[in-house]
Amino acid sequence: MEAQDEKRLLQLEKSWLTADLVLVDELGYIPYHKRAAELMFQFFSTRYERGSMIITSNREFSEWNEVFHDDQMTAALLDRITHKAHIIDMNGESYRLKETFESQSI
Repeated sequence: MEAQDEKRLLQLEKSWLTADLVLVDELGYIPYHKRAAELMFQFFSTRYERGSMIITSNREFSEWNEVFHDDQMTAALLDRITHKAHIIDMNGESYRLKETFESQSI
């Protein structure tokens, strides 16, 4: 949103396309405002099939509408990012919590 406000969004988009890999960590941790959600959709649409991405999220796909607040846009987004994707579902204990408990038992 900041890049768009400063009229440098096109420049930022070009850098997204030249990167070999883009990592989006904790997608959906905080719900987006409408404008931010639209910009995220634009980012994924621009990057779609042009370069590799790794996306991490603690939310299941069924919960993504709570993040993007638009059923149609969320469905289109999921369609793009899951197409030709390797999806790894990692449910289990928190390694951070485990380390905390282990350090306290010394």
